[in-house]
Amino acid sequence: MRPDPGTVLHFSEDPTIRTFAPHVARTAQVPDPWVWAVDGENVPSYWFPRQCPRAMAWVGPQTTAVDADRLLGPGARRVHVIEYGWLEAFRRVELWAYAFDAADFVPHGTPPSAMVADHRVTPLGPPRPVGDLVAAHADAGIQLRVVTELWSWWEAVIASSLRFSGIRLRNARPRVGPASVTGRPR
Repeated sequence: MRPDPGTVLHFSEDPTIRTFAPHVARTAQVPDPWVWAVDGENVPSYWFPRQCPRAMAWVGPQTTAVDADRLLGPGARRVHVIEYGWLEAFRRVELWAYAFDAADFVPHGTPPSAMVADHRVTPLGPPRPVGDLVAAHADAGIQLRVVTELWSWWEAVIASSLRFSGIRLRNARPRVGPASVTGRPR
């Protein structure tokens, strides 16, 4: 599921939303109210149940071959990792994609990881079902991995030359082991 040219997408488990009003997300790091959406490059990061913690990494222009082979695996370009505890929700979720006119949104973040609108927006039509999320990952050439805990892989990724994103990590199982990447006890 990718946006059509000139559009951006918002993913939701609710197929009944008629209009989207700017709001400050509970977990927001800035106080500005926005409507959130993503462009074609960033949509795979949202092929998950909303609350599912996920760690994602991919090859970028600065990525070394050693880091790519060690953390993604030979030949892999992008990997998404979830915990076993979220596998059933991942398989069962009914996810919907709302399309919006991209002209209503501006890039957010450096590099941009989302698109935001500071005003009320109406979808261009009814939401489309995303369908099988495993198939969406496979069709996009993204490896989907299921692990006992995210933190060991995540900490290796953020210390590497890979591009990465972690979403809803606060919902992940607690860290295990003697120390974090900062050297402080967990």
